[in-house]
Amino acid sequence: MAQTLAVLASGGGTNFQAILDAIAEGCLKSEVVLVASNKEEAGALDRGRAAGVRAEWVPPGDDYNDRLHSLLEEVSPDLIVLAGYLKLIATKTVKQWKGRMVNIHPALLPTFGGKGMYGIHVHEAILQRGVKVTGVTVHVVDEEYDRGPIVAQRVVPVLDDDTPEVLQKRVLKREHELYPEVLQWFAEGRIRIEDNRVYGAEVDPIFMP
Repeated sequence: MAQTLAVLASGGGTNFQAILDAIAEGCLKSEVVLVASNKEEAGALDRGRAAGVRAEWVPPGDDYNDRLHSLLEEVSPDLIVLAGYLKLIATKTVKQWKGRMVNIHPALLPTFGGKGMYGIHVHEAILQRGVKVTGVTVHVVDEEYDRGPIVAQRVVPVLDDDTPEVLQKRVLKREHELYPEVLQWFAEGRIRIEDNRVYGAEVDPIFMP
């Protein structure tokens, strides 16, 4: 039986599309049962509808977290996948899906993470600091922004002539490669979490001896 996924996204949904493509190509043994967004105009919702996936906008309000939680309980996914979702997940939702909720971040955490570090802002900060290597991180979600146990990381070089936009495109390509791969590891039951560390992931080949 295929692993079931609920995807949360606030924007265009290119990582969500990479997941859908990997499923269609047979590389990811999963089924997306829901895509939900806090933004009515989110492109991710359009991608979901086009693929025949249930797509739900959760309007803002004091009960937003409760309504999102109820929606997730209704579809009962094996894994919750954050793909450019720009809201902090409520504690009760994190606890219910403890170890079964993941996020992708466009930098090598724990650097260049936290509140306000999303999208182009991450790449602007990286270039301002003059670092020579950036990358992509997939991590388990906890109650704080970008602080959960790290599942996998992939490296992207920072080039002398990079602009934030050029660097963002190169990092995004790695995101689209890594996220479906990590989700497949979960589908295969390879990932385990002990003492805030993740085991069972593959090391980036660039670091292999």
